[in-house]
Amino acid sequence: MLAAMITAPQPEAVEAGALALKRGGNAVDAAMTCALVQGVVDPQMCGIAGFGSLQLYLPDAGEHYFIDFHGKAPSAVRDDMWADLIEGEAPDGFGFILKDNVNDLGYQSITVPGSLKAYFEAQTRHGVMDWADVVAPAIEWARRGTVVRPQMLQFWLMEDGSGRVQSVERLRYSNSGKDIYFNDDGSLKALGQTLNNPGMAHCLERIAKEGADVFYKGEIAEQIAADMAAHGGLLSLEDLNSYETTRNEPLWGEYRGRRLATNQPPGGGVMLVEMLGVLEEFDLAAMGHNSTNYLRVVTEVMKRATTDKDNHVGDPAFFDVPLDRLCSKAHALEQAASIRAGERAQVQRFTGTAESKHTTHVSVVDAKGNAVAMTHSLGMPSGVITNGLGFTFNGCMAVFDPRPGGADSLAPGKSRFSSMCPTIVFEEDQPSLVIGAPGGTQIAMGVLQGILNSIDFGMDMQHAVSAARFSSTSNSIDVSNRIPRYVTDPLEAEGYDVTRFPRGFMFALVHGIQIKDGEMNGGADPGGDGMALSV
Repeated sequence: MLAAMITAPQPEAVEAGALALKRGGNAVDAAMTCALVQGVVDPQMCGIAGFGSLQLYLPDAGEHYFIDFHGKAPSAVRDDMWADLIEGEAPDGFGFILKDNVNDLGYQSITVPGSLKAYFEAQTRHGVMDWADVVAPAIEWARRGTVVRPQMLQFWLMEDGSGRVQSVERLRYSNSGKDIYFNDDGSLKALGQTLNNPGMAHCLERIAKEGADVFYKGEIAEQIAADMAAHGGLLSLEDLNSYETTRNEPLWGEYRGRRLATNQPPGGGVMLVEMLGVLEEFDLAAMGHNSTNYLRVVTEVMKRATTDKDNHVGDPAFFDVPLDRLCSKAHALEQAASIRAGERAQVQRFTGTAESKHTTHVSVVDAKGNAVAMTHSLGMPSGVITNGLGFTFNGCMAVFDPRPGGADSLAPGKSRFSSMCPTIVFEEDQPSLVIGAPGGTQIAMGVLQGILNSIDFGMDMQHAVSAARFSSTSNSIDVSNRIPRYVTDPLEAEGYDVTRFPRGFMFALVHGIQIKDGEMNGGADPGGDGMALSV
């Protein structure tokens, strides 16, 4: 008999979602409860001033669609306003480094946020609980304070020598940030210490009472707009007033007799569909999991999808995305033939930096078979916290291309590409995998390997998300330290550039639920602090 299950990278948020299920809530109630708590207990990964992509599969209601709530460039944006400030591009394509980090930190780095509007729309339309009850656990966590967890501290202390603003500088950018994240002596809060954020509790109380409108058209919107205007921000009250989410049909793909539903551009689903289409032409199981030849083939597919994304995928409201061609069988066969012929793809990059992982995910399946997969984020947190509100704004302007004329170039109202790809795999018209991940540009690569591990290698969900991963979003093959050197040595001998990371868990934090013979098993990536709970 089908039970219910929820998985996410934050234990406190998973527990809150599980309690919503126990109290009679459905998958939508649980997912939105979890998401709101995530914004409190992991406030650099996501929050009400972020963005994301939400897949809703609700068979009893006859509904299956996406709410895409990508951050939109403010109306004050001009396509060439930063063209003369470029210092570099991330080697994996996740953003640009500009002079004085103007796109990365502070008031000009903020896009119009969509997260709260999406949470509210989904829950009030499809949930069975009262909105105030869904927000209540987040308020309680904000009141009591959240404990600094290992993954949170690791993010704060990360120094990648990238040229981007380091995480700790984002924390201390605002006076509120200094109060929340630092001790009285100026030292950063340590593992196990409590973060106190009464401003967020008060803000959430208003949202619980008045709904999302208070954030977009009411008192909170006015506070935000005044703060932006006082500090040279691009975001305006009119931008907040006019923000709308986008309802999309799923983007469908096929893999080994199964169908997968993922998100439309500017989300990353097109990369996932393209990569699986090419990989279906290879007998991966015969190669062996994480064998030398397996790495060679899969990374060549990753590079080709990355180049196609860079050249052809952007906001479809502003850029003509050739979806039919990228997802076609003909394109898959052409790419597979090129790989078999030994041709190596080249990914062009400026000199730059590593990716951002400031994102999180939640997957839920309830006892009635409703399934929700949502990936949501702040991008690179802007560091901006309006006094008294407690939450951090997204910093998504950093990922727009400051060079005019490209797929992801700047334009008012435009959303930039995101690798987010919350995905449901169907077998005989029933969900068999509900999966997604945080991890910047590596999201599609992590989700891809979770799917391959499950389908081609028969792993349960926990093994599928725990297996050592690799990636190639540049001309380097990047591997986690748990992939043996005897696997990568032959690739280096062939002239491949292999970059070995010291950490054993890398390239997204994949979380998912597998449904097999009416039973569910969940997986939480052990590279994070999360868990899966059955209810």
